[in-house]
Amino acid sequence: MPTLQPYIIEPIWEQFLALLPEREVDHPLGCHRPRIPDHVVFEKLVQVLVFGCAYWRIAEESCSATTLRRRRDEWIEAGMMDELEEMAREAYDRAIGLELADVAVDCCITKAPCGGEKAGKSPVDRGKQGLKRSMLVDARGIPLGVVAAGADRHDSPLLAPTLDALGALGGLPEPVSVHLDRGYDSKVTRRLLEERGLAGVIAEKGRRPVPLGSTKRWVIERTNSWTNAHKKLVWCTEREGRVIDFWVAFSNAVIIVGRLVREAWSRYRWESRPLRRP
Repeated sequence: MPTLQPYIIEPIWEQFLALLPEREVDHPLGCHRPRIPDHVVFEKLVQVLVFGCAYWRIAEESCSATTLRRRRDEWIEAGMMDELEEMAREAYDRAIGLELADVAVDCCITKAPCGGEKAGKSPVDRGKQGLKRSMLVDARGIPLGVVAAGADRHDSPLLAPTLDALGALGGLPEPVSVHLDRGYDSKVTRRLLEERGLAGVIAEKGRRPVPLGSTKRWVIERTNSWTNAHKKLVWCTEREGRVIDFWVAFSNAVIIVGRLVREAWSRYRWESRPLRRP
């Protein structure tokens, strides 16, 4: 049983391969071990992302846990996963089109048992270490930007850096409505949205909540569930912020490509098109 469906992971690998720098296959003196192929490391990192297990549990004789970490750090230094996520989003925008007239922002708290740079005491897990992901999505739930912070951070201060992702998209429609839950209901939030030229649709405190399905915020809840299907982000043992951002970008790329294949199935035909709509 593959970790991810081939129609999702194969196009991701092909694009990632195009970002890899060219390297000599063999050492000129012939006195070093041959370099582990990037494809082997990539497949094992996919398993780490989906299953959330430790590197040493995925490692084999052909590829050690040290090699996985070292190659991961090389790719982080080169910013390759961020480029991959951006390429996936641009491909979706060209083929399907991002719906930016209505966007939604919300936060999700997960566990971080090892603590780290971005961890904090979780208010929903007896003060244990946890992470909070503040995510921005379009009207169909496509991730546009994510900010990782400690679980003890309030949602409102994370709204500004999360909305910064809109500036990189360009060509925004007018007006852009930002759908938020009652945790953002404050004068500070409304002032922030007004300064950015955004229209806030915020659930008001003290009023009986309406069903989530009748609002345009339900897409962010669905995207959070897609992200939590990648167990590396649900039980994150990474301590460095740059590594956490690497896994978040990897998860977003997988989600975007999966949605691209699903939406394109009924519009386009290509050689590796699945027999049934995913």
